[in-house]
Amino acid sequence: MFGFLALAGLVFAMLQSLIAPALPVIADELDVSTADISWLVTAYLLAAAVATPIAGRLGDMFGKRKVLLIVLCVLAAGALVAALAGNLTVLIAGRVLQGAGGAVLPLAFGIVRDELPRNRVGIAVGLLSALLGAGGGLGVVLAGPIVSALNWHWLFWFPLIMIALAAAGIVFGIPESPVRAPGRIDVRGALLLSAGLVCLLLALTKGGTWGWAGGLTLGLLGGAAAALTTLVVVELRVHAPLVDMRMIATRGVWTTNIAGIAFGVVTFGSFLLVPLLLQLPTTTGYGLGKSVSEAGLFLLPSTMAMVVFAPLSGALDRYFGAKLPLVLGTVLAASSFVLLAVAHDAPWQVLTAVTLMGIGLGLASSAMTNAILANVAPTQTSMATGLNTLARTIGGSIGTAVLAAVLSANTTQQIPTETGFTISFWICAGVLAFALLAELRLPTSRRR
Repeated sequence: MFGFLALAGLVFAMLQSLIAPALPVIADELDVSTADISWLVTAYLLAAAVATPIAGRLGDMFGKRKVLLIVLCVLAAGALVAALAGNLTVLIAGRVLQGAGGAVLPLAFGIVRDELPRNRVGIAVGLLSALLGAGGGLGVVLAGPIVSALNWHWLFWFPLIMIALAAAGIVFGIPESPVRAPGRIDVRGALLLSAGLVCLLLALTKGGTWGWAGGLTLGLLGGAAAALTTLVVVELRVHAPLVDMRMIATRGVWTTNIAGIAFGVVTFGSFLLVPLLLQLPTTTGYGLGKSVSEAGLFLLPSTMAMVVFAPLSGALDRYFGAKLPLVLGTVLAASSFVLLAVAHDAPWQVLTAVTLMGIGLGLASSAMTNAILANVAPTQTSMATGLNTLARTIGGSIGTAVLAAVLSANTTQQIPTETGFTISFWICAGVLAFALLAELRLPTSRRR
């Protein structure tokens, strides 16, 4: 059971990052601009943000296995459409369908909690959490060789095969969860949440292109504020809300979601900053002159560290609760950005920093999920973990927008200056320091 859930989580995580290194190649082959090709990332992000909490709630209501299979079918359809795409419009449509796979991990967390013995849940959640980072790292590493040896269409054919295997295993190897949260589908809540998230993330991802003070960006931000405020009012009055606002307000949940936003910022920040720094020419005095493939290999130690330390976080959770590994992971991740801010001139310095980052992410990503599980009822598992995943997605959008703006403001001859990188690394460290303050408010629970 765990193996098939892990395969489903791994393929979704790979699809998040697999396409990023190949965007210039795809843009050249489809003869589109850089601004147009960026919609492949934006469309995926918007779809994932909307689908994750909604599918999580439906899983709690109608059965996690059933909804997970539907999500995998949509994800497979998206991979097939993208693999066959001959123009940008069809490729974007495929990416939208792939974004629905964002609910894979929250539903998998729910199945693990319902089916495994309690003393094994922490480590299992740790391994699944590790796959989110490990799959992202593998996607960056494998994209170059796949495109070089075959073509960019195979970036979707390989995941499609993996999705089919995972779905077949789930059909024949995983029973339906008996835990249910009866209720009616909250259509108003779903519409308000979707509208608010689309407006917010569209403004964050495209604000740099459209202008942060532009009418369209400000209008989208205003629309997001109005929709999400209305959502809070509506959900407090609904008997079976899509988003339980009282659950979100509990100390164990809001503190963890703040940590989720912070780690979203720094995770996407590391994917943006570190490869770019590695690929800048050595003539700049601070670039390391690495190729795309070599830059991807620099992320392998981080990926391996996540795979090792996420299960360790689950073991620590069994004896000490989630607070200890979460705080420890945040401190280590913040230390990695401090190191990058003060020393990034040699390959060993960057390798040391990204390895520390991987250890911190492994400990914290697992601990966040376990903290959520310890503070919500079994009937709210998929919804609550889906919201934490959404928090990381929103953090990633904020981080990408802010750090890209910092680099753009510190550019000479279209090359980011060393000052821009240093400021960006300090921003990431500061965000994690703020998250640490929230994490210290997390309830302490000692497990037997």
